[in-house]
Amino acid sequence: MTGESSAIASLRQLPTRGKPALKQHYYPLPADRILAIGRDPRCQIVVDPVLYASVSRRHVEVRPTAQPGTAPMWWICDLNSSNGTYLNGKRLRGCEILQSCDRITLGRNGPEYIFEYSAQAPSAHPPNGLTAPPPEPSIASATEEGVTFTQLFPILSTGRDLTRKAFLAPSMITIGFVVAMFLAVGHAVMFNLLIAGYLAIAAYYFVYQLCGKHKPWWVAGGAAFATIALLRSPILPLSIVLFRQILPGQVPDSGESINFLVLLIRMFFGAGLMEELLKALPLLGFFLLGRFLPLPWSRWVGIWEPLDGILLGVASAVGFTLLETLGQYVPDAIQNTTLQAGEGLNQLVGLQLLIPRLLGSISGHMAYSGYFGYFIGLSVLKPKQSPVILTIGYLAAACLHALWNAMGIVSPVILALVGILSYACLAAAILKARSLSPTRSQNFATRLRG
Repeated sequence: MTGESSAIASLRQLPTRGKPALKQHYYPLPADRILAIGRDPRCQIVVDPVLYASVSRRHVEVRPTAQPGTAPMWWICDLNSSNGTYLNGKRLRGCEILQSCDRITLGRNGPEYIFEYSAQAPSAHPPNGLTAPPPEPSIASATEEGVTFTQLFPILSTGRDLTRKAFLAPSMITIGFVVAMFLAVGHAVMFNLLIAGYLAIAAYYFVYQLCGKHKPWWVAGGAAFATIALLRSPILPLSIVLFRQILPGQVPDSGESINFLVLLIRMFFGAGLMEELLKALPLLGFFLLGRFLPLPWSRWVGIWEPLDGILLGVASAVGFTLLETLGQYVPDAIQNTTLQAGEGLNQLVGLQLLIPRLLGSISGHMAYSGYFGYFIGLSVLKPKQSPVILTIGYLAAACLHALWNAMGIVSPVILALVGILSYACLAAAILKARSLSPTRSQNFATRLRG
């Protein structure tokens, strides 16, 4: 939509840095109807979705209004766009009256327009001090084309948006697990495995969405299975000898009376330092692989920034948590219950333990390992300071881990606060990693789409 420069009011699109110049950039504003701007082809000003992916389908509307004996005025109204509208650099909330030479920006890096008014400049307030609201689009104008086939059957027109914006894949995975759980009713081991796998995948997906960096799922799965294989290898018994026999990390025996400070020291060495080191060893392998593989494999597999370290650290924790929960805690609970109450309650107790253990992993092992992974990735960005960075990250993750293990004898409330603190540390690391990321412009957590 373009027009002549003799129009009373118009929008002039400015050239965007790094974008090809537009041939048509002058848009007259009619005084009798609303003008919409967005990626939707039915908008009066259609924005190129390839050049400006951050613009919503219907981003803003320019609405005319006039009173008898006064010059027309135009309002700019944001339509709850994903990335916002900025009027002269300030975020637009609702609607504002446009003044001559106002600058309108759709999103932070979207197209920019200058509002030009050749008649008498409109006042910031209508006559008599009354604030006249902008006209709302009428139902008739919104449906003037009539109902279309794709409006009646929207699934035929959403295209790639259905997979990118509607969480179709997570829904399909959820349905698949639900069907499998129904089939596994009566088979306790398989049922526990399915529910544990689903909860672990859901927890990882939550962190993945927060990080906003594309990392192939097979890489995350590889990190989880590498940790499981490591725990099944002779490295685990050697680590137990080092941290729990040579160093003061002995795990308390059942019923042993021990004060909090001694327990905290034992948990720091026997759980914090030992387990965080074991979960970090697969990350070292991925780091080395990334240095030897050709592109694009090296980018997929390797650790090049803090976000890579967080994602692989969390994936490693998934493998650790699954093996620890399904291989140790649940079988022990089932065995103890069987000895005390018989077969009737054993599987129920195992399931009751399984669910909170896996749900707690987001503020437990995944938080510690993801937090340490941030420091591992940060050391890659700043190799000269890597010894200091890795030492601080290792000790911080071990301290959080030890606090969680030791606070159980103090108070459930304090234990919950430690869990919240652990998750807060992970979330803060993710936010900082996103700001430090060399590929920040491609991050789907910071670049929303409407």
